[in-house]
Amino acid sequence: MEAASTADWWRSAAVYQIYVRSFADGDGDGTGDLAGVRAHLPHLAELGVDALWFTPWYLSPLADGGYDVADYRTIDPAFGTLAEAEKLIGEARESGIRTIVDIVPNHVSDQHPWFRAALAAGPGSPERELFHFRPGRGANGELPPNDWPSEFPGAPAWTRVPDGEWYLHLFTPQQPDLNWAHPAVRREHEDVLRFWFERGVAGVRIDSAALLAKDPALPDFVEGRDPHPFVDREELHDIYRSWRAIADEYGGIYVGEVWLPDRDRFTRYLRPDELHTAFNFDFLSRRWDAAELRRSIDATLADHAPVGAPATWVLCNHDVTRTVTRYGRADADTGFAFEAKRFGVPSDPALGTRRARAAALLTLALPGAVYLYQGEELGLPEATPPLDRIQDPMHFRSGGTDPGRDGCRVPLPWSAAAPHHGFGTRAPAEPWLPQPDGWGRYAADVQATDPTSMLTLYREALRLRRTEPRLGDGPMRWLAAPDGVLAFARGGDGGLVCVVNLDAEPVELPPHAAKLLTSGPLAGDGGLPRDTAVWLRL
Repeated sequence: MEAASTADWWRSAAVYQIYVRSFADGDGDGTGDLAGVRAHLPHLAELGVDALWFTPWYLSPLADGGYDVADYRTIDPAFGTLAEAEKLIGEARESGIRTIVDIVPNHVSDQHPWFRAALAAGPGSPERELFHFRPGRGANGELPPNDWPSEFPGAPAWTRVPDGEWYLHLFTPQQPDLNWAHPAVRREHEDVLRFWFERGVAGVRIDSAALLAKDPALPDFVEGRDPHPFVDREELHDIYRSWRAIADEYGGIYVGEVWLPDRDRFTRYLRPDELHTAFNFDFLSRRWDAAELRRSIDATLADHAPVGAPATWVLCNHDVTRTVTRYGRADADTGFAFEAKRFGVPSDPALGTRRARAAALLTLALPGAVYLYQGEELGLPEATPPLDRIQDPMHFRSGGTDPGRDGCRVPLPWSAAAPHHGFGTRAPAEPWLPQPDGWGRYAADVQATDPTSMLTLYREALRLRRTEPRLGDGPMRWLAAPDGVLAFARGGDGGLVCVVNLDAEPVELPPHAAKLLTSGPLAGDGGLPRDTAVWLRL
């Protein structure tokens, strides 16, 4: 794998996602913060990641976990200060770790100065042109301007204000959508990009990257109509070409959150003058099934090849049920979809952990970049916060049927014996989300000294990934294997082979010179057991 110091480090990078609120609490107030991240930089350096991706750390009322931004140039006081963010960026870089920040261009907070001015200015004002304000339908304007649904289930995408007009919000009412046809919106975001590149960030993750542009007529939604009125519109590509010029000026990179089922349209965002990479959600949504995973891998690599972009691999994030829990469910439930989330789905933690360990070696051996979500290296399962502690709006907007995403956002356990398992690095207050009983058994200090732990597995796999010249970006070739088994080679003679057994019975290992790493113990006869992966030297 190419060294992380090269210009195209991002093509092979292992990127660690930090949800600041739940990573570590440096001032003891119960909320994770930048001081907590700085205190644990040695953990991240020893883990062996190349970059940190921070979910929004900006000033926010936290109506949607920080994705409702009130000021992009101010760090939320709960997390720290801008000066502290600059220190963190510099200290991480001294440890060989780059920083990626999150930009949310589709919408802002309803507390953003622009939106507050728009509410005060009234209908027909220039201030309202920065958003999508419209009169309602019906005899007295009592109906929304159109029938667009919210991205959160069971809710409309419009809210009426006291003067009678309605405004568009594809997410919560506290997140009004910006009008990207307005030049001031484009100028502001280009200025924000420069602001953070000038503070040393190496890249930007773009939230909801396919939703910014809207049909100016705001027509009713018609299933199957092309072009879609608010998803994947052609105007987006001009926006991202202008953004790319800014990134190229600073040597930065972009990774887009692009949820599109049409693969050809997805890869258009990865052309050389647009985004550098985009998340591969197809892979994480697949069941734990060899044929399904191979189809996803083949399609992903084939789609990226014509535009020369590296694939990305991700098993979970701050929106997704944690891997251990997802893979521990019955086969019908191991794929991920928001609409399938519900309370009371049983999961086998031993099965899920075994599969998650194997999946870790699979993804880390595939060509391209990989994204890890905080706590993934600890093998954390999905938690079930008490109903009276849930804060995620997805839960409330579903009428309480959807558990929401707080279960994967529970504060990390750092020290098994400390109060709240070391989440607070000073005298700690109650964490903003409660940690489940038994959370201490996943603590980093316990796992660091256990040669069989998930943390040890990730550390060793990432070490090999950094030192093996054929891992990261580059070619791969499938090897002949029985049904239910994935086997592929990276490099030629002296290269590395990854074998993952998803079948019921152990399988014989291919000829090899050495075993580099296994996700679990081999069978007594040396075979590879079910739900186990191995890296071999050819």
